[in-house]
Amino acid sequence: MPDDGTTNDLTPTVFVLYGATGDLARRMVLPAFFELAQHGLLPDDWRLIGSGRGERSDEEFVEHVRGSLEEFGPDPDQGPWEEFCGRLRFAGGGFTADDPGELVDAVADARKELGEDAQLVHYLSLPPKAFTDYTHALGAHGLAEGARVVYEKPFGDSPEAFRELDAVVHSVLDEEQVFRIDHFLGKEGTQDLHVARFANTLFEHIWSREHVAQVQIDVPEDLDVADRADFYDATGATLDMLVTHLFQVAAEVAMEPPVSFSADDILSARESVLKHFRPLAPEDVVLGQFEGYRELDGVPDDSQTDTFVAARLFIDSGRWRGVPFLLRTGKRLSDKQQRVSLVLHRPKGPVHDVPPNGNVISLSLAGAGSLDVDIMAKRPGPDLAMAPARVSLDLSKVPGGRPLAPYVSLIHDVLVGDRSLFTTSEGLAQTWRALQPVLDHRPEVHSYAPGSWGPVAANALAGEHGWLLGKTE
Repeated sequence: MPDDGTTNDLTPTVFVLYGATGDLARRMVLPAFFELAQHGLLPDDWRLIGSGRGERSDEEFVEHVRGSLEEFGPDPDQGPWEEFCGRLRFAGGGFTADDPGELVDAVADARKELGEDAQLVHYLSLPPKAFTDYTHALGAHGLAEGARVVYEKPFGDSPEAFRELDAVVHSVLDEEQVFRIDHFLGKEGTQDLHVARFANTLFEHIWSREHVAQVQIDVPEDLDVADRADFYDATGATLDMLVTHLFQVAAEVAMEPPVSFSADDILSARESVLKHFRPLAPEDVVLGQFEGYRELDGVPDDSQTDTFVAARLFIDSGRWRGVPFLLRTGKRLSDKQQRVSLVLHRPKGPVHDVPPNGNVISLSLAGAGSLDVDIMAKRPGPDLAMAPARVSLDLSKVPGGRPLAPYVSLIHDVLVGDRSLFTTSEGLAQTWRALQPVLDHRPEVHSYAPGSWGPVAANALAGEHGWLLGKTE
């Protein structure tokens, strides 16, 4: 991305937002699009067409978009609002293979304004159950050829559902047209993994089993699920977070050095390591459900949905064979963080009393990210005594930095055709392969207290090092 606010000479673009009046579009996609305008990262000429079942005028849609920005930011008065809102359109009447509603005409009108060569981007901000019908409709009405199509997660909620959806998508689109979004890959902190590792000799040579005892990818959440209990109870932490976000971040950590930092090479390196994921053993997975979950509206009294999952994953590549990757996430936990930590082996030599977690390289994925290095240092004083110390770098303060929210970064990548931070069909197939044993032999679901660190049983996964972000009691 440019640092000077230029538009990268992007092709004029028609951006169609399906589910434009829905919750995800209101909270994430529309604010991200306006932030791109603020930073000068949109094409010089573009149109955003909101698609929905109801009937709205363009003016009513403009008011809807402004309301979204006023509620979720950025402030419409702190940017090119007048120019921005003049490019918004709405096409009602729904969109199916049998009836395109107003959309085909709206796209044709936009292309007359921008030129017939205008790029077409479809963003499916819809429930996953709608993906199949909308994909068929794109093909039926001639809107798929040459277009880029963004699918929200989850791209299938089971191995079978993934394969069925994947077959439909590939019957209409080529793989290069498909952008399966995972906002964890768009985080500044996740992208910092590339640079920290490959641009610094300090880290490059220790990024392997010879120096790393274990890797922890820990995403505890302190929030409830009360506002989306119906959705969550049909999904759970394993499907919502583990097979998507945490597996992808693990691949980011474990990938071999790419040939270059080009989009294709980074994508290839990350996806290649997924085939080395050893299928999870059910005994290496701990599931939990916080006390009181079943009392939420929309949750059955006998629900066995997991609101917590911890897993010990092994990656059978030459670089990482034998190193446990500990993945953990859950609702109503003690803290909210997003952190990747590499726990180093104790040093060999004359110092024998370094604690198990004395040397740790840790990156926060929250916000703009931060890099922390835990080391052992001499405690000031007359004796040669050691004490733990931490060196921290707030990456938002890197000179010239301009952090972008994940959706902002990823939508820009769609516009420029950069697929490096998106998931491929083959990559997702490998993640489902790794999860299959747990789906076939689901572990029991343990109860845990809200505000704790989850079920006590998860402690055993971390071994002598324990979970760096807190231990269950």
